[in-house]
Amino acid sequence: MKVGAPMPGERIYNFSAGPSVLPLSVLKRAAGEMTNYRGCGMSVMEMSHRSRVYLSIFEETKADLKRLLSVPDTHEILFMHGGATFQFSAVPLNLIGRTGYADYAVTGSFSAIAAEEARKYGVVRIAADTEASGHTTIPAQSELRVSGDASYFYYCANNTIYGTEWKYVPDTGDVPVIADMSSNILSVPLDISRFGVIFAGVQKNMAPAGMAVVIADRSLLDSQFPYTPKIMSYRAAVDADSMLNTPPCYTIYMLGLMLKWLEEQGGVEGMARIKSAKAKILYDFLDGSGLFRGCAAEAARSDMNVTFRTDGEELDAKFAKDAEAAGFANLKGHRKVGGMRASIYNAMPSEGVARLVDFMAKFERENG
Repeated sequence: MKVGAPMPGERIYNFSAGPSVLPLSVLKRAAGEMTNYRGCGMSVMEMSHRSRVYLSIFEETKADLKRLLSVPDTHEILFMHGGATFQFSAVPLNLIGRTGYADYAVTGSFSAIAAEEARKYGVVRIAADTEASGHTTIPAQSELRVSGDASYFYYCANNTIYGTEWKYVPDTGDVPVIADMSSNILSVPLDISRFGVIFAGVQKNMAPAGMAVVIADRSLLDSQFPYTPKIMSYRAAVDADSMLNTPPCYTIYMLGLMLKWLEEQGGVEGMARIKSAKAKILYDFLDGSGLFRGCAAEAARSDMNVTFRTDGEELDAKFAKDAEAAGFANLKGHRKVGGMRASIYNAMPSEGVARLVDFMAKFERENG
């Protein structure tokens, strides 16, 4: 494949960790409906969230998500403001009051922040901490310290900064499992019944930024503190069908378009095959490279965020700069770890990963 700078006006390959790439077909459909949604005479941006037209969008999106993720009737789907960071507080405010204790597995920055936030509302016990490895590993089931009296066990299923991903759902006995799946939701089939709560900021695999999807077991909805703000209450959100106030209407609409696109890819099962194949292209190159090396331990490698580097910071910087000029954007690693990071979420086309590998091979020939 030819590797070179994009032509003026040509779309680039966007490897941003979030907000992330969206499918071109979804963007074109949204553009076509921007000023006049299906003949109603107005944009989705202008609609009342209580209108008949918008409620049909809302209900269809919710139904599609329930079907694609096989959400059982025991669980509720919520569309909540604030993204995943909002949920760092909402989870303990709704759940830690069951016993006053919670277990947290700290495998990266976001789970560490979530644990710190939860300490404001109860006692947090660290069930695992991968800081000693530089957060390049994921603990095995046998390494988890789960307390029988914990209100819940919390983990972040995919760590965007460090490029690691849990390859299993922790077995915690009777302790409810809470999972932050912001960066790998809809990329792998799940047994939702195994989770007390799943939440995901939508700006990576689901929609533009501005919302979190929450999937919550109804049996856990009545453990909130008396002082839990209504806008953060799962029970209040369920009772109001996610409309305590005006919801993120356009983001929900875009989520609906993304779910239609996902179905065209074969649903979650189809996407799981596609994303694994994409990740293999990049990891196979890294494993055979004499210049680049992956950062995460092989058993913990993320299929969504591939972290890598050369042997020097100057060469890392040169690669990121040259890649940007060639049409491969946002490959610079997070400021906490440096190096490079290619976020290859669901909407990143396989061609983008293949062309990136071609560029990396060219860079290695010229700089190795």
